[in-house]
Amino acid sequence: MKFPVAKFLCQPCLSLGLVLSTAAAVEPLGWSLLPAVQVDATGIHLDQIVAGATVDTPHIRLASAPVANRAVTFTTAQVNDLLQQSAPELVNTNWTGVTQIKVSRRTRSLSESEIKELLAAFLQQHYVKDRGELELRFSRPVPASIVVDEPLAVKMLELPSVGVTANFIARFELRAGEELAGTWQIPVTARIWQEVYVASSALKRGQLVRDADLSRERRDMLALRDAVATVELDNPFLELGENVPAGMALTSRSLRLRPIVHRGKVADAIINDGVLTLSVKVEILEDGLPGQTIRVRNLKSKREFRGKVQNEETIHVTL
Repeated sequence: MKFPVAKFLCQPCLSLGLVLSTAAAVEPLGWSLLPAVQVDATGIHLDQIVAGATVDTPHIRLASAPVANRAVTFTTAQVNDLLQQSAPELVNTNWTGVTQIKVSRRTRSLSESEIKELLAAFLQQHYVKDRGELELRFSRPVPASIVVDEPLAVKMLELPSVGVTANFIARFELRAGEELAGTWQIPVTARIWQEVYVASSALKRGQLVRDADLSRERRDMLALRDAVATVELDNPFLELGENVPAGMALTSRSLRLRPIVHRGKVADAIINDGVLTLSVKVEILEDGLPGQTIRVRNLKSKREFRGKVQNEETIHVTL
């Protein structure tokens, strides 16, 4: 007996279910390419090139990003070839819309102020460090540039051997990772600002610093020579080594330690020889600072030897 296939297929519920099942099995994805898209350095991803992509569209990397200022074009067939390598189950035979997509790198305009800011931050970190706050000015206008829209880092190509000076030419690159964003050669004027000690009134040589009329002012360290930003104001032995006019910054030459023992004076020399300790009177032969080793002479034997200044009246000698 033959099975009545035609009659079986005529049953409404069965024929509809079979048609739906067959359609579901072969239903294409129906993706549509965008005409053009911009990407970043991470590469070209499927959900970036599909029109109307949703959160359910797979984020699959298809290819590397193009270099800056150079676009690449992919046809639907080429997209399928890329999908075949990374996700063959997603190869689509029913692409709609445009037949190819133009992919370029995401770019932005880089202004002179941002170039200056990037260069100043690099020089501050690697050259100026804690010497003060660096301020840069470009000696000529620098036009805006189009660069990849990525974080940029400075790579110095040329700088004076002495580092940052008042006037120099900075030759440098800006890079986005390993990719070159541009090269610049710019004449630069620099200042390094720091608060230093300044004489509020005229100061005299030999005056103790703790008694001096001083104030703090922000000065350009590149315009000064050896200006000091820190001073031990409470040091009882620190004095001025030169006259300082009002308004002038203190320099390393302006300061010195005041000797506490002086040539020609008499002091006690404490001599340690093993477990034996002796005290003799000596003549001081040169001025000395606390902890400094100086020459002295035994008043009785006239023998000369060296000892360390302990205080205003005592020289410590170890044999």
